[in-house]
Amino acid sequence: MKMINLGGSNLQVSSVGLGCMRMPELSTKQAAEMIQMAADHGINFFDHADIYGAGKAEEVFAAGFSETELSREDIILQSKCGIVPGLEYNFTAEHIEKSVDGILKRLNTEYIDSLLLHRPDTLMEPEAIARVFEKLQASGKVRNFGVSNFYPGQVDLLQQALDTKLLVNQLQFGVMHTGMIDLGTNVNMVNNAGINRDGGILEYSRLKKMTIQAWSPFQYGFFEGTFLDNPKFAELNEVLNRLAREKNSTNTGIATAFILRHPAKMQVIAGTMNPKRITEITDATEIELTHQEWYEIYRAAGNKLP
Repeated sequence: MKMINLGGSNLQVSSVGLGCMRMPELSTKQAAEMIQMAADHGINFFDHADIYGAGKAEEVFAAGFSETELSREDIILQSKCGIVPGLEYNFTAEHIEKSVDGILKRLNTEYIDSLLLHRPDTLMEPEAIARVFEKLQASGKVRNFGVSNFYPGQVDLLQQALDTKLLVNQLQFGVMHTGMIDLGTNVNMVNNAGINRDGGILEYSRLKKMTIQAWSPFQYGFFEGTFLDNPKFAELNEVLNRLAREKNSTNTGIATAFILRHPAKMQVIAGTMNPKRITEITDATEIELTHQEWYEIYRAAGNKLP
């Protein structure tokens, strides 16, 4: 497993992290087996959110973790807060502090390594957030901070009030979600791909040394399903499967390698609870796609180079 420094910090994390949104589907025994297997394959990073299963994902993880051979120091725990499902996004100090206390209780831990603000709250007050971040860090409850689904202006607005550096921006990215790349290849073009929807977040993240965590990397559309082995994407799967044969991998592995090939040094957040998929995804960290192979996949996904 290749390791990266999270957001330019000294915190070493696996280039593939396990997203735990689907963990409520597992029994305690199954969760223990999944966590141990992930660790055995080199994953030390586990991603949560307080809304996953209305908190059950964190509870099942904690119960399963207690039955593994791992210690707390062996893993990096991240969680997210700020979404009140169907009602609001809430970055008030009171909500953040209460959310963290709930996260710690459910995960049965004294601290989390990283806390992300989940979706931008247009009513956020950076100075108030700064104060609660300082309090959480001083108390030892949270060691590092980041954001999720923010564009550059929002990151800057928050960062200017903070003494601590935001390390992460968790964004949807994958073979069929390449908007942040499409913008750069269609500069000055009057077409849909050239519309600036994210403020140039890819280049911004590289300049600021923020780690992009790629969520739902194998999905297409608005949670419409996976593109892998999907007849809607015959040309793409033909290319993925051919490269998989050539590199002794799988289409899942090649789709993972596509993300990891980018020099932005992204981290893949794999949300699967399928042991076979975990093996395919983690094995992909050793695959090296050439410059030409990367662009072949990009074009096969339906992207045109002007």
